[in-house]
Amino acid sequence: MARYLNYPVELLDRFCMEAFGRFGFTEEESRIITDVLLLSDLYGIESHGMQRLVRYHKCIEKGMIKVEAKPSVVFETPVSAVIDGNDGMGQLISHFAMNKAIEKAQKSGMGIVTVRNSNHFGIAGYYAKMACDKGLIGLACTNSEAIMVPTFGRMAMIGSNPIACCAPAEPYPFFFDASTCVVTRGKLEMYNKMGKPLPHGWALDKNGHDSTDAADVLKNIVAKNGGGIVPLGGSTETLGSHKGYGWGMVCELFSSILSMGMTSEKCMQGTKGGICHGFMAIDPAIFGSPEDIKAHFSAYLETLRESPKADGQDRIYTHGEKEHFAMEDRKKNGINVNENTVREMIDMAEYLHMDYKAYFGDFKAGETKMFSGNY
Repeated sequence: MARYLNYPVELLDRFCMEAFGRFGFTEEESRIITDVLLLSDLYGIESHGMQRLVRYHKCIEKGMIKVEAKPSVVFETPVSAVIDGNDGMGQLISHFAMNKAIEKAQKSGMGIVTVRNSNHFGIAGYYAKMACDKGLIGLACTNSEAIMVPTFGRMAMIGSNPIACCAPAEPYPFFFDASTCVVTRGKLEMYNKMGKPLPHGWALDKNGHDSTDAADVLKNIVAKNGGGIVPLGGSTETLGSHKGYGWGMVCELFSSILSMGMTSEKCMQGTKGGICHGFMAIDPAIFGSPEDIKAHFSAYLETLRESPKADGQDRIYTHGEKEHFAMEDRKKNGINVNENTVREMIDMAEYLHMDYKAYFGDFKAGETKMFSGNY
């Protein structure tokens, strides 16, 4: 089983900044991309942090991500916009799009922006948080390469299609970010790297039967042989499979449909990413006093945390609480990175003619150090 190596946040930050700079991104662009990746690892969302570097490396190398591309506005009203990403880096396109949604919300009370012809954008929650940091309610969603098998199906037809929402609250914001299938593709990649079988109920083989073989499921997704990840609720209606399937379609509506972009089953083919996103920013002031709304929401979140606990449980979390404490821990104690991800980072560094030893030293001498807390 693969081990984990511990690195300071600052070291990983410098590595990403140099790597993206060598790919040809400006310092400002590298800063945005790096911030999205590191927020994921700081929040404990390993599937979308450092382990995503290999994906960006491969997509840039084969021309799917065009480093010089800039997003362009193709349709606009005072409260909405459609943006063509022109096959650029997903994080940069999405940062541009959410900023536009924020500007519209600050002027008109709300802003909805949809994007086509983009690429993988990291965690949806980063963009929802951008709005929250301005005192707004933020929502973000995206489609992706088809990995979700619709209820009663056996072929992946819908992306992981996550939805994120972030809203101001005390003592920390409400932060919710989740795929509409049981897990993301990145989670399967992590199990494959660790050499662990998947939990039952996560994925299906090419015949539509339950599978715990991460490598086989991932192979079938790429080859479009059938199989994939099940919607939230599983593969049958008994536990609500149709609900996850439906939420995945809501994401599709606000990303690929409104933007007239590629739906999930057409994304990530050949040298075309085609991924689409949706962003929304809402000013609470259009409903009354923002401070009163924030206080009302904060009180309700505290009521949830203090509500009666189940037998054997001593804490109820609200969304964003674990991320808050995970960030505190990782800033202090560093980030654990799977050794296979480190190998991928070293391969990328060699491709970019970087001195990887300046970051990772003698890789074989890496020492495992586990985090404190249950994050």
